[in-house]
Parts: sequence; C-alpha cells; structure tokens
Amino acid sequence: MYSVIRPWSTYGVPPAERILSQVFQDNGYQTAVIGKWHLGHGHRDLIPSRRGFDHFYGHVNAEIDYFEHTKLGGLDWQRNGTGIREPGYATELLGREAVRWLVDRDKARPFFLYLPFNAIHSPMQAPPEALARFRHVADPKRRALAAMLHVLDSQIGRVLDTVERQGAVNNTLVLFLSDNGGATGAGSINTPFRAGKLTPYEGGLRVPAAMRWPGVLQAGSTAGAWMTVLDVFPTLAAAAGVPTGKTLPLDGVDMWPALLHGRRVQNPDFFVACKRNETLDFQYALRSGAWKLVQTVNPRAEVRAELFNLDEDPGERVNRAEQEPGHVTRLGGEIERWKKIHPQTDYHSSMNPHPGWIAPADYAQLAAGYPIIQ
Repeated sequence: MYSVIRPWSTYGVPPAERILSQVFQDNGYQTAVIGKWHLGHGHRDLIPSRRGFDHFYGHVNAEIDYFEHTKLGGLDWQRNGTGIREPGYATELLGREAVRWLVDRDKARPFFLYLPFNAIHSPMQAPPEALARFRHVADPKRRALAAMLHVLDSQIGRVLDTVERQGAVNNTLVLFLSDNGGATGAGSINTPFRAGKLTPYEGGLRVPAAMRWPGVLQAGSTAGAWMTVLDVFPTLAAAAGVPTGKTLPLDGVDMWPALLHGRRVQNPDFFVACKRNETLDFQYALRSGAWKLVQTVNPRAEVRAELFNLDEDPGERVNRAEQEPGHVTRLGGEIERWKKIHPQTDYHSSMNPHPGWIAPADYAQLAAGYPIIQ
C-alpha cells in the first residue's frame, strides 16, 4: 500500500489472512511457489510452508542480485527453508525448477503453481549472450531490459511446453500478469499511458495480462472490463470451482463471468497510495467508474488535485478538476475516509533499517528462531 516489505521487516501478510494457495491446498491441490515470495520472512508463521505451499524455491526479498542470489550481501536463495548456493542466472534457475516440479508432481492430482519471476525488476542484469542479442539497442538500460525480458519469455515458454507435453493444456488455466507498470528510469516505456512505476498514474498501474485455457476461453478474445490484482483470488477460485472457505472479507470481485461470458461486472472503487521519494510528496488516487482523482500532498500538507475521465482520456492528459468540482469533492472525501482506515502508522521508520542493522548471512534462517504459533 504505502511501501513493501523490507529486508529488515519482521512483519508480513498477517496469518489471519487466508490466501489463494491455502484455498487450493485445502481442496486437494499440489501447490508450489517458485520465485519471489516477498510477503514476509522475519517470522516462521509468514513463510510459504505456513501459507499453503507444499514447495518453495527462490527468494524472500525483491531486487536480488541475479547471479549472486544475494540481497544487501546476505544469501537470499533457498529451497524449502534451507539456503542454497548454486551458480546460474536467477530467471533461468526458476524456469528450470518450475519444469522439474511439473515433471515430478503427482499427475493424478490437480496443481497450483505460482511462478513470480524477479525479472524484469532491477538490478538490470542479464547474461552476456542475451545482451549480445540486443546489441543494436543504443540505450544500455533499454538493452538490459530487452535481454532480461527475452530470458523471461524463454523460461515461460519452457514451462508452457512442459504442460503441453504432459497433455494438460486443456485442463490448465494459465494467468500471466505483472505487478506494476514499467520503471521508466530502468528502460521501460509505458506509452500511451502517463508516468510509470511508483506513481498512481495509469503508466504505473496498467499492466499487460493474458489468460490461456483452450476450449474454455476463446483464443484472441479480449475482456471489456478492467481487473485488478485484488480480483485474482476470487476469480481463480471461481474458475477452478473451489470454495474460498472462511476467508476474511475479500477486497476484490469475481471477474470470471466477465472473462468467460462477457457479462458486465461492477468494479468496486480502487484506491492507490504511494510516496515520491525524490520530493517527499505522498500521492493518493481513487478510480470510481470512469473517473479518477489523483491527489499530490507535499510535506506542508498542501494538496494538488488532478481529475481524469479514463474512458475519454486514458493517457491522463487533461486535468478536469476545475470543470468538475463535484467529482473532486466526492472522490476526495472517499480518499479521506480510506486514509482513516489505512493510516501510514510507522511507515517512515520502517522504510529504513534500524541503526546498526546488518543483513543476515542467510535470509532463510531468519524465521528459524521463532516458535510456531498455533
């Protein structure tokens, strides 16, 4: 919401929150997460084995070194709670592990594989042979991004080929998506949308996404509704026909009717909050139907409002705040209500490490000293 889980953070997604992997595991699915966890690593109750996953291979932080598999000097590469040192480029290692897990799984049982590659997140590192493939790209950041994306694409292809060889294509739903828009400072271009990662503008929020399920979803079709990552949980549960059980109230909605039949689904209001580190401003945004309000709040608590009609202006070029004061007032009031429910709390102190903090030698060991809370 305001930030991410930092290497020194002891918190994570609360254990009381029932997540998608737990729903599938409780319904007889084999489950694995291969890649970036980044949902909590400082307590044993937060790690994947306690959150519905039978198997975990990868790292618990973001922005790891792709070749050394480290974060701030500490080893961040593990298999099921045991740190491992092995050579290789992270994206390729994750693809290899995903293929191995698919091959070794029990073919008589359904499976849920969560494969969050770190690519194309910084640091912008790629194998020399991949960089050479894009030597014609003048911008070195853009060249590295293209090389990283090429490797990512190759590994996704390996995984999909494995599913096909197993004869499981027609009963496997594949969802591909990113978690945020491209980082413009790292070579991404989000045209025609405005800005990029770490902003509340559409360039930071809109991402490419695709689903594949032959015989169920029509190839080449598009959905006329917008969908957020909050909708993934109820949508995939509905697609698989599994009950969510005793979850806390979900923020997202089931988009499966819209994806499957083109039925109109009412999207709930969508809130965003982020901090502009270079100016110390906070930015808040609310999308409600076609209208979107962006508030930029500087350190003196002065608010600048921008209002856009995304149906008419998806690039957010025309600020309609002066022409539509009623929408500004209404959406601004909803943002204030949301901020009271979601306060910043200790955001400022948790953004930076405590004085004297040093990275552990092995992040996999951080949770080992905490007892399991039943």
